[in-house]
Amino acid sequence: MPPETLTPERILEATEEVLRRYGPAKATVVDVARALGVSHGTVYRHFRTKAALRDAVTQRWLAEAHASLADIAAADGPAAERLPRWLGELFAAKRRKADLDPELFATFQTLARDNSGAVSRHVRETVAQLAGIVADGVRSGEFAPCDPAVTARAVWDATCRFHDPAYGAEWVSPGIDGEFDAVCELVLRGLRKS
Repeated sequence: MPPETLTPERILEATEEVLRRYGPAKATVVDVARALGVSHGTVYRHFRTKAALRDAVTQRWLAEAHASLADIAAADGPAAERLPRWLGELFAAKRRKADLDPELFATFQTLARDNSGAVSRHVRETVAQLAGIVADGVRSGEFAPCDPAVTARAVWDATCRFHDPAYGAEWVSPGIDGEFDAVCELVLRGLRKS
C-alpha cells in the first residue's frame, strides 16, 4: 500500500499532536517530521519556517473553534436576536475547547501570544462579523445609528471576559452564565434606539 500523501492538513494535525505531547516550548519541526515519518526538510517544503507552521496551526485552531459564527452573522432574522446568539456561540466554542482538551487549550494560549498575526487576523474577521450584525440592526431600525465597525469593536472589548483565553479559568465559575447574560443584555440596551 503506498504511503499517504503528505498534505498541509496532515502536517497541521501532526503538529497539534506534537504540541499536545511536548508543549510549545519544546516541540520542534523535527518532532513533527518524526511523527509523520518524513524528514524535517519535507515539512519545510509546506511551511517555510517554524513560525509559519505555528501561525498556520493557530489559525486552523481558531477557525475550527469558530466555524459556526459566520453562519449566525449571515443568517436572516433580527439583529437583536443574532447578536446574543453569536456572542453565546463564541463563548460556548471557547469553553468547549478549554473543556475537551485543556492541554492543547493551554498550548494555544501560548501560541496565540507568540503568533499575534494569526490572532490579529482572527479578531479582524470576527469583529467584521459583529459589524455586519450591528449594521443590519441599524438598517432595520433595531439599533440606534452608529459606526458599525467602531461599535463592533466596542462589543468585542466589552465581552472579552467570555472569549479571551486569558479568562479561561473563570469560565467554570458558578454564575458565569448569568454574568454572560447580564453583559449581553447591557450591550443590547446600549445599542437599541431609545
